[in-house]
Amino acid sequence: MRTIAIVNQKGGSGKTTTAVNLAATLAEAGKKVLLIDLDPQASASMWYGLKEKGKALYDVLTGEAGLETAIEKSSVDSLDLVPSSPLLAGVEKALANEVASETILKNKLFRLQQKPWDYLLIDCPPTLGILSLNALTTANEVLVPVEAHVMALHGLVQLLKTISLVKQRLNPDLEITGILPCRVDFRTKHSKEVLDQLRARFEGKVCQSVIRENIRLAEAPLHLKPITHYDSACNGSLDYRKLALELMGETPKTTSS
Repeated sequence: MRTIAIVNQKGGSGKTTTAVNLAATLAEAGKKVLLIDLDPQASASMWYGLKEKGKALYDVLTGEAGLETAIEKSSVDSLDLVPSSPLLAGVEKALANEVASETILKNKLFRLQQKPWDYLLIDCPPTLGILSLNALTTANEVLVPVEAHVMALHGLVQLLKTISLVKQRLNPDLEITGILPCRVDFRTKHSKEVLDQLRARFEGKVCQSVIRENIRLAEAPLHLKPITHYDSACNGSLDYRKLALELMGETPKTTSS
């Protein structure tokens, strides 16, 4: 099972949009997927029309509950979801004195008797606190969505340093699968310049796939559907299908051009 944390500490980067729609396109491609929504804002959960029942995920991280108690079926075939809730905002305080609190999710996943999924995707909160650390300690891979805007590049360097630190201290298996340019508008010079800068500064780490600016992606969560179910032929669907293929190794994974 490939385990991928989707992370960026900057809001508006396309993180949840990528988690939701990559999960759907991988499932569409015949893969079994589990999506864990670790963001207290619960945007991925709401996108699929799911709300956490009680304290399910909170109890998994702070108590004795097993991860299996929090897993729900989504509206998409072959896609399961662990919904979030605002209660997760209290996890940091609840685990303040807990030993090895950054490994709780990893341990709960290890204890699952059945793991029928090909991919586990983790939608991280837009902070680098205990929830994101749990995701980075659990995952083997990191996907970093980045808005095609010059200001987004500044935080990216710090994020990559944090990922490197987690690799050194907590998870030696952690690797960056790709930096994913999002909200790319090829009609503007600015987007093209930022894309060129990304590929020059982070050579070999930038995905070949890019997610174009697309109004249908913004509309899809209002209809509680991933983009492929809302508008299967739009650019958003095409781009996330291409990303799924790229991750599955059916196209070259990265490019430096």
